[in-house]
Amino acid sequence: MLDRILSPVVLAVAGFLIAVPAQAQVQLNGDVKLVKTVEENGISVTNLVEPKQVVPGDRLLFMTEYENTTDELVEDFVVNNPLPSAVKLAENGDFEVSVDGGTTFAPLQRLSVVRENGERTAATPDDVTHLRWTLDRLEPGAKGQVQFFAVIR
Repeated sequence: MLDRILSPVVLAVAGFLIAVPAQAQVQLNGDVKLVKTVEENGISVTNLVEPKQVVPGDRLLFMTEYENTTDELVEDFVVNNPLPSAVKLAENGDFEVSVDGGTTFAPLQRLSVVRENGERTAATPDDVTHLRWTLDRLEPGAKGQVQFFAVIR
């Protein structure tokens, strides 16, 4: 039953929300894959597959492809990605994070949170609510991808 509950959540985030400046003409496409490791002839092989069913502990790769579809330079383009509550950040990357619902962003090691007991502690991957990438310069026609790994809670 849990896999039926989580599967729609994961499939829904394949088109996860991304905040972008209204004036920029940068095309974005989101996708999510299940990271599956199998044994083939005694060798471990890792594949990215469609997340049809997921269970706690499964590892996912979230990807956002971007393309500047204009004839103009786009500077300081920001991609904000909410982290679905069914997953937690698996590892740090080349992005900033938020632990307060997307209000403030910084590297994870610079953030703290107040726990239920009132104690302020260093933020952990479990606390992350959003991720943010700032793309300094997107030349006309430039393409690329940002990505992060997450684990089903």
